Amino acid sequence: MSKGSDEIVYGLKRDYLEKISSKGTRIDGRSPTEYRPIVITPNYVLRAEGSADVKLGKTRVLVGVKIEPGEPFPDTPNQGVLTTNAELIPMASPTFEAGPPNEDSIELARVVDRSIRESKMIDLEKLVITPGEKVWIVYVDIHVLDYDGNLIDASQFGAVAALLNTTVPGSRYGLEDFSLPVNHVPVITTFVKIGKQLFVDPSLEEEEVSSARLSIATDENGNIVAMQKGLSGSFTQEEVYNAIDKSIEIGKDIRKRLFGR
Repeated sequence: MSKGSDEIVYGLKRDYLEKISSKGTRIDGRSPTEYRPIVITPNYVLRAEGSADVKLGKTRVLVGVKIEPGEPFPDTPNQGVLTTNAELIPMASPTFEAGPPNEDSIELARVVDRSIRESKMIDLEKLVITPGEKVWIVYVDIHVLDYDGNLIDASQFGAVAALLNTTVPGSRYGLEDFSLPVNHVPVITTFVKIGKQLFVDPSLEEEEVSSARLSIATDENGNIVAMQKGLSGSFTQEEVYNAIDKSIEIGKDIRKRLFGR
């Protein structure tokens, strides 16, 4: 298909999706605040300290957690370390390319990392081995296996599920094993704007025609712990407040269904 034909098809798809979105309906029949089916399989990788396989509709993400001792950051000598990375595997989408991390993978890792870090999900002070000298370093690795929209939520759900089932391997280093200390359970909810309507958990088709994206992470107390705005479009103040209210409500339901919290 020629470039001109591609542009025509895209234009027709955009017009159609904007037309049905104006009525609050979606191409797959979901309501504006309805997620696609979510299936999480914890402990998917047996040799990892923690892991989870996540299927969100046709999007699939595998998250693994590795923990090993290392030096703390100079400005936080009495805290463990959290580091998050994301890999967009080329076989997951024709738009993903091999090579070093690009802007999309960096943004994905940062958004997931921020939701965990700012929510104080992990009690990093309990990951100190020798104050100022040695701490546990928690590596969260996100691998995108199939991409059909909303990588942020799928990856964040996977990271939370993996961390909730993580064991710190102390016995490997002459210490005692213990469960990763968890204080809070953040849940992220992503909205896109199509025309003048907001829709949660966008499919790939919806992402392709959306003008703006807003991801909001909340904890079990209804506190906003992180927000990330994406794409070039804008949101009104009312739309942002509306998205926050919905995110808190949806987050409570997802947290209970997926994590039993």
